[in-house]
Amino acid sequence: SAVLFPHIRAASAMVKFLKPGKVVVLLTGRYAGKKAVIVKNYDDGNSSRHYGHALVCGLSKEPRKVTKRSPAKVQARRSSVKTFIKVVNYNHIMPTRYNLDVELKGVVTPDALENSSKKVDANKEAKKLFEEKFKSGKNRWFFTKLRF
Repeated sequence: SAVLFPHIRAASAMVKFLKPGKVVVLLTGRYAGKKAVIVKNYDDGNSSRHYGHALVCGLSKEPRKVTKRSPAKVQARRSSVKTFIKVVNYNHIMPTRYNLDVELKGVVTPDALENSSKKVDANKEAKKLFEEKFKSGKNRWFFTKLRF
């Protein structure tokens, strides 16, 4: 059929667009409707999960609106974020057109999910990185609450 229809590609030649740095919206579970960034993707699955999935790090609590004349303490509190780390099936994420270039690879690793103390430490580091990114003023869309 490739000879008859050269403009149609086989399913195996599909473009892999779920790459690290891609912003996705989670569709199910506790963090449904929350934005996250892919840290590591497993297109063909692995030994424990036989389906396509991704390790994501996202915002469980977005920063709130800040006014210039509010005190510094209030500004700091309102511009803080809360993060989560999770492994998600590809069926349960919706990719967006946005990318976020945050260096989460060294911070959020698959073994960080193994025990709670490692996960807490990874979450704290990710929180610092996300807050730094928020204060830079770039990627405004990622740090806004999804209205739906």
